[in-house]
Amino acid sequence: MASKTQRLKAPEKKTLGSRLSWLVHQQLFIPLAALALLIIFNLIGDSSFFSIYIRTNNSGYKVLGGNIISVINDGSELAILAIGMTLVTAASGGQDISVGANMAIAGSVIMRILCGSESVANQAQNPVILAFLAACGVCMLFGAFNGILVAYLKLQPMVATLILFTAGRSIASWINHAQPMNLKDPVLSYFGTYIPGVPIPTPVFIAVACMIVAALALKFTTIGLYSQSVGINASSSRLNGINPAFIKFLTYVILGLCVAVAGFVKVSRVSTINYSNFAIDIEMDAILAVALGGNALSGGKFSMPASILGAYTIQFLTTTLYKYKVPSTALPAYKAVVVVILVVISAPTFQAKATKAWKKLTAKKSGSVKEAV
Repeated sequence: MASKTQRLKAPEKKTLGSRLSWLVHQQLFIPLAALALLIIFNLIGDSSFFSIYIRTNNSGYKVLGGNIISVINDGSELAILAIGMTLVTAASGGQDISVGANMAIAGSVIMRILCGSESVANQAQNPVILAFLAACGVCMLFGAFNGILVAYLKLQPMVATLILFTAGRSIASWINHAQPMNLKDPVLSYFGTYIPGVPIPTPVFIAVACMIVAALALKFTTIGLYSQSVGINASSSRLNGINPAFIKFLTYVILGLCVAVAGFVKVSRVSTINYSNFAIDIEMDAILAVALGGNALSGGKFSMPASILGAYTIQFLTTTLYKYKVPSTALPAYKAVVVVILVVISAPTFQAKATKAWKKLTAKKSGSVKEAV
């Protein structure tokens, strides 16, 4: 009779191949790998890229400077948008391509309230908080408009949001009668640059606050769970008492709120607005951030930290390209290469073939080791 120790199966030791396979299948692997490649590239090209120093800004205050500070500062708007875009993608299985135009509307509303009837104002005519809340309300209404088209009229998300994508900047221009609004009062610029005496850019604090609110909302409410459930199978969700249409609608309203915050930060940086160029193409970066985070663009399960990390990785790429004197007109081409790589890697066919090839390779290695023994 076999002893008890003989009957028990020995615990299987994890090989290097199994550990690597586990690592590769983690959702954070893609954005972390992309970020690591960018870090290595900059370390080899110019290690001074990572230097952080203290400089004096235009107002005479000591603030932090350097490329890394620029990445976390300039990536604030994109990180905020990635929060809302992730929920929309998870629930509706599509993306909102109108966020840039909606940001222009937010900026236009803010400048109209602060400048009043003047196109150039030396002093804010109304409190900044009032302008911000008005922008939130307007952008949430436009988010609701997109949500109704997608959730209740069953339009494809890209087709539904194409309406605002086309008309949004014209609406922004119409709000201020096509006048280039300009506010010389520094009260608005504090939210887009630096608060006097604080060396860290204010947009960093705003982005962190949005991340904390998003984390608390996902932890203490069911919006994250319901969004994933609706994105995976709307019919099953309905049978379990979830209203798929309302969840989709709600995610677009939340994205509208994120757009308002991002638009507020964007317009605060310069205290003026150019309707045709304001936040141009930022919707593509927001979608790319979600994809780079390893989230399925067809909807379902998502990782908010991965999307946010993807946003900062994209900004890292943008800052790197500017560092090496790449023209701004050429940036979309480089980002298109990243999109192609991501699409190929995330394709089920590619993943199946890569897994099969990896298993064959590890099997050959283990066989050769046994023969040698």
